[in-house]
Amino acid sequence: MRVTIVGAGIAGLSTAWSLIKLGHHITLIEQGSIPNPLAASGDRHRMIRRAYGDADGYARTIAEAFDSWDLLWNDLGVSHYANCGVLGISQYPGDGAEQFRIGLDRMGFDYERLDAREAAARYPFLDPGTFRYAYLDQDGGALFSERIARDVKAWLKMRGADIRMNTKALAVDPHAATAQLDDDTIVRGDRLVVTAGAWTLRLFPALAGKLTTYRNAVAYMEPPADLEDAWSSAPAIVDIGGPSDGYVLPPLDGIGLKFGSGTQKVRAPDPDADRVAASGEGDSLRRLFSPPFGRIDEYRVTEVKTCAYTFTADRRFFSERIGNTLVVSACSGHGYKFGAAVGRRIAQSLDTDDHLTLARWLRAETV
Repeated sequence: MRVTIVGAGIAGLSTAWSLIKLGHHITLIEQGSIPNPLAASGDRHRMIRRAYGDADGYARTIAEAFDSWDLLWNDLGVSHYANCGVLGISQYPGDGAEQFRIGLDRMGFDYERLDAREAAARYPFLDPGTFRYAYLDQDGGALFSERIARDVKAWLKMRGADIRMNTKALAVDPHAATAQLDDDTIVRGDRLVVTAGAWTLRLFPALAGKLTTYRNAVAYMEPPADLEDAWSSAPAIVDIGGPSDGYVLPPLDGIGLKFGSGTQKVRAPDPDADRVAASGEGDSLRRLFSPPFGRIDEYRVTEVKTCAYTFTADRRFFSERIGNTLVVSACSGHGYKFGAAVGRRIAQSLDTDDHLTLARWLRAETV
């Protein structure tokens, strides 16, 4: 079967990887480079964790996600994953971090609970007077997303995939499974898969009632010199507690300390607009992390990167079959950690022509 894939973020790349392993012929179209720094799958590292709050379906499915990444590492001959563990920090009863912990309890996942003084002794960047407790899950950490994209691209090229970078799909015919490109060519296949992330609505504007595009930013930080060692051995932080929806990826293998917050996202009808960080945007993000971090004014913002992605109303993956085309879009927060598993499931659905099972799996309705 000839399959055209529009969008080479992690979903498109892993779908191509899985389809080639099943013996299909792949054309992969990407509007930028691979990796594309503007894509939702861009940036240097992304978190993978078992904590999922009340989304038990996704918490159960995380085992399949880890297994799928292991299969990818086996094919690439290298692992792009750091199992540094994942920390949650609760500032007040019922905050996001506590909801994540309650989910771990409900799923029967093991973790280590630390009172505030124990946590601050182990992680000196924490201010023990500003939070109630912390908990450490040893399973989870960081996926090195840029490295994954580069190596999967190379793997696909070696196996004959037709990869067209810096090429935009201007329009698609979902029933004919064709894509019209910006060089005036038309790519034809037996099936078309659209994994275009924030640019999905340009090809399928009728899906605007189901998908909303947002823009957000993350900031790379340089901590105070006397805290560098503490951060170098720190886990990822799934939630800092309180109202900020803040998360952290520690410095790993030459990649810097990264802060992000879900509260900073804004609607972005044009995913190409406002992609250069505004003045002071990184400092505004930095200030959200006190509490629970001490001495936050001593951290220096070294870089701010923007991202654009889709959300669904219920914060679940989206998929829809339209003619001979399958449209798949991740809700931010799910996309990367499940990336390898999503590609395998999409390939299986195309191989069996069973998109309903795929839709239920993506929504974590079955596992």
